[in-house]
Amino acid sequence: MDINQLIEFSGNHSLLVMALFAILALLAADTIRRRLSGIADVEPREATRLINTENAVMLDMRSEEEFHKGHIANAIHLDTPQNISSKLEKLRGKPVIVYCNTGNRSVGVCGKLHKQGFEPVYNLKGGIAAWQKAELPVARKS
Repeated sequence: MDINQLIEFSGNHSLLVMALFAILALLAADTIRRRLSGIADVEPREATRLINTENAVMLDMRSEEEFHKGHIANAIHLDTPQNISSKLEKLRGKPVIVYCNTGNRSVGVCGKLHKQGFEPVYNLKGGIAAWQKAELPVARKS
């Protein structure tokens, strides 16, 4: 494809080109926002290293039903982000790894914890789905 074809395509499909640039801008903005927020994504294997070497605490932000079906061992379950700080005050100074099903919902909770002075705070990249895909153990509550 040469530049003339690209220009012709852009002229004939201006809505598609604008949509492409809008999506690219949103992706860039999200990436920048995450980097500036002070919250890092952590892969499941790195999370296990943090648990084992730095006594990181896992915070499960899924529903009660999801939690009972399977969760990371010793995870603290909080299905609502209200008053997180008061419930987790004893965890200040410890690394906190927050997760949900896919790692998207937990980002907001990470931001709240970070604003409330919790350090360091990590988001489990891919959530419990990535944890299970990495074939790491899941505890079940009966």
